Amino acid sequence: MSGLGELDRPATPASPGAWDERSGEWLVSKDTAPSTDARHDSGGPAVDTPAESPAPTSGTRPCPGSGRVAPRRGGAVDPVKALMHRHRELCERAVDPLEIAAGLEAHGVTDRTAARFRHRDVFSLAEEMYARVPRDGDTPPRPESAPAPRARLDWALLTLLPGALTTATVVGLRLTHGQARFLAVTAGVLAVALALRAALRRGPLSRRRGRPSSSPRGGPHPGRHRTGGWTCWLLAYAALGDGLLRAAADGGPDGLPTGTADGPWPLAAAPLLTLALACAPAAWCAHLLAVSARRRLGTSRGLDEFVASVRPLLLGILALFLCVLVLLTGACAAALGEPAAYAGTLTLGSLLLLSRLLTVHGFTHVPAVVLRAAGAAEAIALATLLAGRLPRCGFLTAPVDTLLAAWGPAGVPALACGAAALTLLIHATRILTRASAHARTDQPC
Repeated sequence: MSGLGELDRPATPASPGAWDERSGEWLVSKDTAPSTDARHDSGGPAVDTPAESPAPTSGTRPCPGSGRVAPRRGGAVDPVKALMHRHRELCERAVDPLEIAAGLEAHGVTDRTAARFRHRDVFSLAEEMYARVPRDGDTPPRPESAPAPRARLDWALLTLLPGALTTATVVGLRLTHGQARFLAVTAGVLAVALALRAALRRGPLSRRRGRPSSSPRGGPHPGRHRTGGWTCWLLAYAALGDGLLRAAADGGPDGLPTGTADGPWPLAAAPLLTLALACAPAAWCAHLLAVSARRRLGTSRGLDEFVASVRPLLLGILALFLCVLVLLTGACAAALGEPAAYAGTLTLGSLLLLSRLLTVHGFTHVPAVVLRAAGAAEAIALATLLAGRLPRCGFLTAPVDTLLAAWGPAGVPALACGAAALTLLIHATRILTRASAHARTDQPC
């Protein structure tokens, strides 16, 4: 085998505790050979372990070409005990068998790997490993008894705060003029930013403690992937991008309108208000995913069964969020008297939700790359229109002009954020359906 599953093979053929293909036995070196009855050595209850090959009574075997008897390289050992030694820290800190199963799955152990240890799946193997760890007489809990994350009043109120403050800011924008408008908008933006920061640090949208950032291959990564700047750019483009894009397409920098009531170009406040109000539904969707996945983790009897049950759950939660987002988009657009930008708002909302779900579970690299790509695509679209005003550079505007002629200014953010959201959805259906993504953490929802 190759890949991560190789890490949890009990040993390689040349190492202590290896599987000898010729003799059909688990072999260890003479110095490290444990007792053949590993169940008594471990101090745990009697459990099913791989059958051990019968050893000769004398512990020796004939030496070819001579009448003497040569000692064997080693005796048969318990492969589960060797695996427990390899993952000793995981077994000691685990609070239930599910955590061991998730840890093994994160290291690439599959149901096929568990079959080499005479177990039908990883969950059965984890139950034996958990039972064989000495725990001062404590009885191991049943997997179904693991508590699911509970909803809390503090994070429920925090997720409502960004929408309330954004509503107040939009009202202040509509009722004030001149310097008072500038002060109202500045104070509102700062208040909304602080509210969003608080909402992302508490509750289901917060990153769990004890989950390291992920590397491009899905493993732990020591660094942090910051996406705050690109997220702010995507939100700013949702409010100002369409107007600026239309003005740039009409005449470039010299053709920008300068005397409108909303400033240099029209401001679309409905998408920002919709996304701010969507913080609460996003938090409840993340909470629903955590609770439901935890329950399925306790009832599934194999990794394939868990994946088959969580994948439609993830897609259903995303569909539920999109339905709520459609209602919020129509209501906010009608209240502000603006056209409903369904395509751009839905794609951006899906992108932000999927990015946050992956970040919550510790997978930060791919969301960071995808958010940067979406933001860069929108920035390049604006830059090419402005660069096309330079001499002999009109060809640069051809792709954006074609998109504007077909879909209008809303086509740019819809295409950029839609492609990014689809990429994250494909990645999430592969990553968030792992048992290791839903293992117990120290921070409850």
